[in-house]
Amino acid sequence: MDIQIKKAAPFELSESAITKISSLKESEGDKLFRVYVTGGGCSGFQYGFKFDEFDQDEDAKLDFDKGVQVVLDHMSYPYILGSKIDYVENLMGSKFTVENPNASSTCGCGASFSI
Repeated sequence: MDIQIKKAAPFELSESAITKISSLKESEGDKLFRVYVTGGGCSGFQYGFKFDEFDQDEDAKLDFDKGVQVVLDHMSYPYILGSKIDYVENLMGSKFTVENPNASSTCGCGASFSI
């Protein structure tokens, strides 16, 4: 008997985020959607999202619904663990947002945080 164990992703993607990534992927070819955290921003760290190559030595490849795959580097992992990533469209524009339970504070626009 062959049992496959599906590992839990370190963060959650909302249905709207999955749909948006899936639609953006059509124009990106073999690149994968990368979620990352860098130093900077008005609160200390900031979130980043881009299409990028997979680096087998540095990255984890995460599988979500609708065949969406996301790349996460090992340095960003502890900063985004337990978060929920959403895609919102409203009068202010459209963007990916992160609800991070580990953040002790965030900036007004929600693009940066501190732990």
